[in-house]
Formats: sequence, C-alpha cells, structure tokens
Amino acid sequence: MANDWALYQRHTAFVLGFHGTEDAIAQDVIGRSIAHLEHSRGRFEWLGHGIYFWEGDPQRALEWAQDGNAKKKIKNPGVVGAIIDLGLCLDLTTRTGLDEIAQAHATLVETYAASGQPVPDNTGGKDRFKRELDCQVIQALHLYRKENGLAPYDSVRAPFPEDEPLYDGAGFRKRNHIQIAVINPECIKGSFRPIPGASAHT
Repeated sequence: MANDWALYQRHTAFVLGFHGTEDAIAQDVIGRSIAHLEHSRGRFEWLGHGIYFWEGDPQRALEWAQDGNAKKKIKNPGVVGAIIDLGLCLDLTTRTGLDEIAQAHATLVETYAASGQPVPDNTGGKDRFKRELDCQVIQALHLYRKENGLAPYDSVRAPFPEDEPLYDGAGFRKRNHIQIAVINPECIKGSFRPIPGASAHT
C-alpha cells in the first residue's frame, strides 16, 4: 500500500484542533497536570484509534461535549484547544489518502473471506455513526505499514458531512466539519483554553 506521492503527505503548517471533554480534564491538560488527552480506542472510531479533534471549530467541540457524546454523558462540558503538527498525515481529502484506504479495504475483505466471517458494517442511521468497518479498515492500514517497514502515520484527517441540508437545495449540511485523529501525541505542540468572542482582528 505504498504510494508514489508520499512526499506530499507530510503537512507543512500547524492547525488548531478542539476537543470537547469534561472541563476538569480540559483544565488538567492546559495546566499540564496530565501530559495529553487519552486515545479513543473503541471499535466505532471512524478514523481509527487516536485523540480526536474538530479542526478549527471550538463551537462544534463544545456542542459535542454538551450533547453529542453517546458513550458517557459529560457533566460539566469544556473544550481544549490544541496546536497540532499533523506530521505524516493520512489525509482523506486527497486522492493519495483515499486510494490507500481503498487498498486497505480490499485487503481486509480478503482476510475476512479467508476466515469465512462477514465483513463488519457501518451502522447507526443516515449518518452511520457506528463506523466499525471504517475503523477496521484504518487500523488494518496502520498494521500493514508497520509489518512492511513503512513510516507510521502521525495523524488521520477527514471531512465529515453531517446533519440536514443547510437550506433547501443546499449541497452543504448543518454540521459539516473536518475531524482529526492524532495518533502520535508528540504532534500536539501545545494546549490552550479557547476564548469565546475573541476578535480575529485583534
């Protein structure tokens, strides 16, 4: 699953990511009481195992902390901002990344066929939030790279069309976003508390 365009998979600029969580955890991360946020390792993590961030969207991170966490209700919602170097990034906004994922899926299907087991599916309504298949495909890709001596990915980045159309006839949805899963915690160069209402011109 090596590709001819690996040179361009290393991102050259920092991005800002935002993670919704318990406010006490946000304070501990920002105050450095704990080194970093924990990896999500469930079987429905649609970008595979990693530390999840909303790219450039603190409002969406807070909304998720307030009412979007299906695993465990967050009692006192908070947001951690992070300065992220994506490093070697599996970027699913690019043909290179998508082609590699498609190859990983084909390999996974062959593995399941050989075992006589059905391939897992993405489930959970119109937006298919329980994305066990996608999680397994990405984890299979990481394993393939490890077993074949290829450099491990530091992060995974992908767009996610979510919710209803923004207006009648729209090609946009109300909660479209870009999500990042950081695999290598060393990619997180700093953490901060987002400032509501801060002007972009100050």
